Amino acid sequence: MFEGLEAKKRRFEELERLVSDPKVIANNLEYKKLAKELSILRPIIEKYNEYCGLSRDEKELEAIAKEKGHDREFVHMIDEERLSIMEKVSRAESELDNLLFAKEEGLDRDIIMEIRAGTGGLEAGLFAADLYRMYTKFAAKKGWKIEPIDSNMSEKGGYKEAIFSISGKDVYGTLKYEIGTHRVQRVPETEASGRIHTSAATVAVLPEAEDVDVSIKPDDLKIDVFRAGGKGGQHVNKTESAVRITHLPTGLVVGCQDERSQYKNKEKAMRVLRARLYDMMKLEQTKKISRDRKEQVGTGDRSEKIRTYNFPDRRITDHRIGLTMHNLENILEGDLQELVDTLKGADKRLRLQGMKA
Repeated sequence: MFEGLEAKKRRFEELERLVSDPKVIANNLEYKKLAKELSILRPIIEKYNEYCGLSRDEKELEAIAKEKGHDREFVHMIDEERLSIMEKVSRAESELDNLLFAKEEGLDRDIIMEIRAGTGGLEAGLFAADLYRMYTKFAAKKGWKIEPIDSNMSEKGGYKEAIFSISGKDVYGTLKYEIGTHRVQRVPETEASGRIHTSAATVAVLPEAEDVDVSIKPDDLKIDVFRAGGKGGQHVNKTESAVRITHLPTGLVVGCQDERSQYKNKEKAMRVLRARLYDMMKLEQTKKISRDRKEQVGTGDRSEKIRTYNFPDRRITDHRIGLTMHNLENILEGDLQELVDTLKGADKRLRLQGMKA
């Protein structure tokens, strides 16, 4: 861990020099990007410097205590001071851990969540709707703001696809462990024989990207407008308010028809596009460090089967950490905090083991 912190310290010092360079200051986009990286590293390096200072003080006191010729009262005073500093060192190390896992990864970002029905036909769409309700109820309990972006309904109130944003404190840091394939085992309403079916839905959690994170050239975009379908009354059928944006270099296609305003639909679609491009960039970085992928509870791979919701046994199992809970109804009502806390703890332990290896 400390080798990595020394590298971060060198980068921090380099960034301080760069943001003072007139050539960098003249390039507004480059300056913003470097200034943002500097602001992320600053609290980590400040805490690391504090930790190093305390560690030096502790070693100096230890050396003094080993010297001969001191009276008992002086040695006792040195020991008390050492204990006090050791407590501060331990506290600073813990705070460093928290900073490394929060600030650097941008866990305080807002997110765009995408839920899509997978295998299982109509039942998969109904399960996707269950997941959508579960996350919106959890968000409401946390006091987060939810904003629909786009959706594609299926029969009987299910979803082929639901895209929405969630904003608030520590949203990405809390929900990033939901990325992957969620599997449900239950008897569908349409099943007369009572056989248990297995269906699935995929969940994507995309941290919201800023202009400084992703550079999108206007020439790289193909923008189409069309008449929206679904809810919205006569307006959506008469006005070309729906927007579809194609990012030509990557082939990514995003669309939005949730709003009556073409401008608002374009704005929402661009948010989704930026988030997806930023997510692609992050996944590429992760793939380059294969060891890190093994040290994380969630790799960001949507094809990874992460959880099973078994209705007959009222059981939910998270396959990444081997956790089984028998409170399925409560989970689906948005009581996710215990599960989230367990996943966070497991992820942190694995990463620390990786740093010490």
